[in-house]
Amino acid sequence: MFNPIQIPFGCTMLFNVVDLKDGVSVEDVELVLGEMCNVVKNTYGDDNGGFIGGQVYRNAGFVSDEGSVDGGDSHPNKRVQQNMGDIVIVTYWQSFEQHEKSHADKLFKEKFAKLAEYCDNTYEVGYEMLWQGVPEAH
Repeated sequence: MFNPIQIPFGCTMLFNVVDLKDGVSVEDVELVLGEMCNVVKNTYGDDNGGFIGGQVYRNAGFVSDEGSVDGGDSHPNKRVQQNMGDIVIVTYWQSFEQHEKSHADKLFKEKFAKLAEYCDNTYEVGYEMLWQGVPEAH
């Protein structure tokens, strides 16, 4: 469940931003989110399904001065507003088409609908990998 994942070059990454309703905490959706992720892992995690691996992150709210073109100046208190999403779900797939097929499946739709009940908004954006690397051994 918490094992490291290996991401093959050339895969497709989907970045899903989850904006929870006011008054809903990450803890409130942990079980629903876990069930949804488990369905993806166990149902679509083969060559036919195309799922490679994934990660879920909680918005910590900090902004990198060094990694921001404007030095983070557009965020005077150096905190990102929660309308940037409370959670992000990052998944890796062999292809975008396999992702779409899995997410059109009845089993996934049922789990995702339960999560959506707690959300003001979710959106998922796909990315194609251009580069990856690890530190060189010294």
